[in-house]
Amino acid sequence: MGEPLRVNVVALDPLPEAGVRSALHGCPDVCVVPAEEAARVTVVIVDGVTEQVLHTVRTVRAARHRPEVVLVAAELAPAEAMHAIAAGARGLLRRHEAGAARLARTVLAAAGGDCTVPPDLLDGLLEQAAGGGPPFGAPASWPGTGLSNRERDVLRLVADGRDTDEIARELSYSARTVAGVLHDITQRLRLRNRAHAVAYALRAGLL
Repeated sequence: MGEPLRVNVVALDPLPEAGVRSALHGCPDVCVVPAEEAARVTVVIVDGVTEQVLHTVRTVRAARHRPEVVLVAAELAPAEAMHAIAAGARGLLRRHEAGAARLARTVLAAAGGDCTVPPDLLDGLLEQAAGGGPPFGAPASWPGTGLSNRERDVLRLVADGRDTDEIARELSYSARTVAGVLHDITQRLRLRNRAHAVAYALRAGLL
């Protein structure tokens, strides 16, 4: 068994910070470390997604050890979720949904390179994207980089926090096929990883 995942917690309000720390302490796969120590994942707890919060997310991601960020907010609207993902957040949770098990799953998924978004938020993002025109400030004209139905299906499940094997079972594909689809998307659109692919596709109205 490997070492527990090092996680730290950043919050302006000590009450929700204490709750998140307590929830993570109950997960044997996670080790909560002080904010000044290097960690694989940083959990950022906020009331709402403001410009200052987006700056915090970008600052955390720019740290030397480049931790992944899980953002836990009291309120999250689809537009705010999109801006948070674009700023570098790997996982999103509303505070009232951040129970111990779900929080731990989201943190572990972020460390593994997966982007987790609450299903209703993803639905809202997709509805806005389908409403006509690129959402959330994307350019009015977009190059011919549309997604196939298979690619859309895979990206939707990635955004829901599913790993490769789960996506393969859900869509009745092989794990190799799912990995190939994701590789094709990231290569064709020149993206860094799965989370970037989800954020890019949503921002461009491709999902």
